Parts: sequence; C-alpha cells; structure tokens
Amino acid sequence: MNRPSSQYEYMSLDDFEELLPDKPADEKWELIGGRVVRMMVGASWEHNYIIQNLANGVRERLRASGSPCRTLVESFRLRSRPTESSTLPDVIVHCCALEPGAAYLSDPTVLIEVMSEGSKARDRFEKWAVYQLLPSLKHYVLVERDRAHIETFDRVADEWGGVRIFDGLAATLELPAIRVGVPLAEIYRDVIAA
Repeated sequence: MNRPSSQYEYMSLDDFEELLPDKPADEKWELIGGRVVRMMVGASWEHNYIIQNLANGVRERLRASGSPCRTLVESFRLRSRPTESSTLPDVIVHCCALEPGAAYLSDPTVLIEVMSEGSKARDRFEKWAVYQLLPSLKHYVLVERDRAHIETFDRVADEWGGVRIFDGLAATLELPAIRVGVPLAEIYRDVIAA
C-alpha cells in the first residue's frame, strides 16, 4: 500500500501481531494498511448502547431466520494479510464457521463502525480503503453516534455501488446480503428520543 506520510508509524502485520501482547492494557491498537493506530480504551455510553442494540438486533434476526451467520463485537479482530491490516470493527457479521479458539477472522460479510468525532475520518476513509478490498465483504455500514443516520456501502455482483442512506428513527437499516432489516428506532433505543 502507498505510504502517504512519514509522520506515522508503519509496520508489517507479522511485526504488529508480535508486538500486540505487549501493548498497554489502557490502549487499543489497530493496523490499518500498515499504519499503526493507537487509541485509548473506552467509549461513550451512547457508543456502547448503539453497538449492543445493533449487534443484538442483527443477531436475533439471523437466528430467527435460521441463518448460519453470526455477530461479533468490538474485541474480535478482523485480519487481512494482503492489506497489512488488523482492526477491531464495532460489529462483524460472518457467515462461515470459526475454528475453535480463533481470535480473528479474515472473511467478514458485514462490517459496522459506529463513528465518533475522533474516528469518523479514519472509519470513512482509511478503513474503507482497506475494507473494500476484502473479497467476502458485502456491506460496510457507518453509523452516526449523535443522530439517527446510517450509511451503507454495498457490493453487488463484485462491484461497489453507491451509498445508501437511512435517516431518522422511522427508517430501517436493510442488509440484503444477510436478509436482515433493523429499524433505526431499535438501533438508537435509549440513546436518541423518538
């Protein structure tokens, strides 16, 4: 991948994974296209509620439909050797079986990031540049934290289409690749008043 600036620290995925066990407990580290990103652990309660509401809403609908797909949240790694990346998406939907004891996967079907002011540019640009190269990915979902607004990037027939926007509590987030729809009123429950 291109290295846009020397002001950042870059390393290979192998070096990053070797260093991970030594990271401070109060930091969360990601490798995005070879660039090391260090963040403090912790997020606002709104961020956490939205992640829980969204993961639970998707999980319940997948189980009800008998889908083999499952959800993982925040501390489970997405690993991509071709893009030199190891990230911690807020929600991962995967549709393939995991090996016992697995701590990462490389073949997500849906990736969801709940954006804060501090992560918005990284989620929208840096992570998107990496995520769109994942062959298994069908939907990349960006969720606003402070208003009922969600954007999705969708892959259809191996091509990324335009952005779909779901705005307001009356809207429903539709994820056709996994045949799931979750109302925004449910996603933002206890965060944004109707």
